[in-house]
Amino acid sequence: MTQSLSSQLQAARRRQFVGREAECSLLQAALEAAELPFFVLVVFGPGGVGKTTLLRQFTAIAEGTHANAIYIDGRNIEPTSGGLLNALRHAALAVTSSLVIAEGDASAVWQALNTHQKRCVILIDTYETLAPLDGWLRDELLPNMPENVLLVLGGRQAPSPAWRADPVWNTLIRPMPLRNLNPDESRVYLAQRSIPAPQHEGVLQFTHGHPLALSLVAETFAQRGNVVTSFSPEETPDVIKALLERFVQKVPSPAHRSALEACALVRVLTEGLLGQMLKTADVHELFEWLRELSFIDSGRSGIFPHDLAREAIAADVRWRNPDWYAELHKRARAYYNARMNQVTGAEQQRVLFDFTFLHRDNAVVRQYVDWQESGSIRVEPARPSELPDIIEMIRACEGDESAHYAEHWFSLQPEGVFVLREANQIVGWLNRIALESAREADLQADPAAWKAWTYIRAHAPVRPGELATLLRFWGARDTYQAVSPAQSLTFISAVQYYLTMPRLAYTLFVCADPDFWELLSAYADLERVTEHEWDSGGKHFGFFAHDWRATPPTQWLELMAERETALNPPTLSRPKPTTTMIALSEPDFAEALRDALRLMSRSHSLRGNALLGSRLVMEKLGPNAPENERVNGLQKLIVDAANTLQASPRDMKLYRAFYHTFIKPAASQEQAAEVIDVPFSTYRRHLQAAIERVTDMLWRRELGE
Repeated sequence: MTQSLSSQLQAARRRQFVGREAECSLLQAALEAAELPFFVLVVFGPGGVGKTTLLRQFTAIAEGTHANAIYIDGRNIEPTSGGLLNALRHAALAVTSSLVIAEGDASAVWQALNTHQKRCVILIDTYETLAPLDGWLRDELLPNMPENVLLVLGGRQAPSPAWRADPVWNTLIRPMPLRNLNPDESRVYLAQRSIPAPQHEGVLQFTHGHPLALSLVAETFAQRGNVVTSFSPEETPDVIKALLERFVQKVPSPAHRSALEACALVRVLTEGLLGQMLKTADVHELFEWLRELSFIDSGRSGIFPHDLAREAIAADVRWRNPDWYAELHKRARAYYNARMNQVTGAEQQRVLFDFTFLHRDNAVVRQYVDWQESGSIRVEPARPSELPDIIEMIRACEGDESAHYAEHWFSLQPEGVFVLREANQIVGWLNRIALESAREADLQADPAAWKAWTYIRAHAPVRPGELATLLRFWGARDTYQAVSPAQSLTFISAVQYYLTMPRLAYTLFVCADPDFWELLSAYADLERVTEHEWDSGGKHFGFFAHDWRATPPTQWLELMAERETALNPPTLSRPKPTTTMIALSEPDFAEALRDALRLMSRSHSLRGNALLGSRLVMEKLGPNAPENERVNGLQKLIVDAANTLQASPRDMKLYRAFYHTFIKPAASQEQAAEVIDVPFSTYRRHLQAAIERVTDMLWRRELGE
């Protein structure tokens, strides 16, 4: 059923195809020639100019010449040499099943495509997502490609200079820049889409033959009818925005409009996410409607609008209905929160990138994040053999002094070294130092680590079992700490660590040029520690700190949610908390809890108890909650912990002793023993065991477990 629908969609698109006669003739002639005149055809042009449509037509042309046609969308494969080879392997197996092709065996792939002595056209769309593979493709994969294969690359960029600089490749590659449709081609397209002829000139005046704009005119007309004459010349410079505003206003129903708006606000949309955002159980029809729109693309993770369409729709809904804009964000966050607890590793990292994408319209965040659509870079533990190369990259970016300190920590804590890998190459590094487990002499050997540890000890010392992490070294091989996909993934990886690491008390993030990163760090509730900055290797360094006991992950996410949809840049100076977080030691925590238990039935007597300033209470109620609310919150936390004892029949005796002593106390402990019908000595033993169990549960929550 899926293949049949796919075939129908492809046939309909081919019927609507117009123009590009020169481009199509070039491919047709090449495939009909006795020998291929070139082996790589690069179709390139800006977004919305019709590259994907042309490559689909090229597929039909290839099939018409009885060549095997293989279409691959770069967004749907892992952008590594192995990922591309695997995609080619599956395509080759579809062409011929007579051979066994092992994963990663390029020679077997080429042999399979050469088996029937037929021409084969491999079309790779959205090639810009595979840009890291360009050198490997040119220098390693293609030299062994058989002479019956023609490779067509469709992307936004012209062939890189390396292709043109090579005197051999320069004769084997054919660049094909793609421009807007000419007036005659545009008129044919409009006629095929049932746009009345009298309106064609008006459409051409403001679309200038831009294929995406023409398709939006047709979509708008199909939804509403006579719409074109309402456009004014003043709207010409922003035609996509003008068209989409009218298209969104005239979609089949409010539900369709909401679905389109939801699609524009998230990185990729699935049926599950759409159902959550619209609070509707059955959204299949809406999702299929979105998929059929000309400006909606599909990727391996879901569907998403063309960049120009996304910008226009998001800006429109934010301006027109800010409350609905905020509500859609809220619902998407709820979906991602649930996903975060269901997945781990790389998938969790993708969910966090989706989380961060919700901030893309914020004036503060958008200037610091490179919103790449594909997960072409991944974070992995460094291999021991890679550590010297990472040290040399640090030396190149920060100088000999930093390289010396990196070597020091890499030898002591190699498990804290990670690489950013792309296409099997190291493109960056990330290093985390566990300050709490380092010896004082080792901390003093690195001024940055010693400054961080000194700061923590002065402000809120970590307790046994708590973690204090210094993100010491990070950067990209080519761009160091400038805004880039590698830098953005480094920040995403840091957030993943913040949200998932048990017992995390403190993090400190080292940055070169802290002036540049101060606005983003303040947005993310990280405090710049100006008194502990330093110079090294010609650069100025500083670190940004966060106490996860004072503002734990749940509250931090709430703060990020408030700032995410702010219409104006947020006021980043937070109000001073009315309560200071107290980092109690384990014995002090247990003593404060015993005092609280003794006074459980007298709420006013709990005022001043040290637990009211603990992470346990502040995480639940926040640092600005009135004291009476914190007292009630503490009582509820104790009761909830005790209630868990009821889950086991063996522990019911402990619960009953606790309940009749603290929750609904008898007049005396002796009477409590009589109520539960056990000897007094047995009652005391059960009560002590219950107190120890409740204390342990609450202490583990205090540590963030």
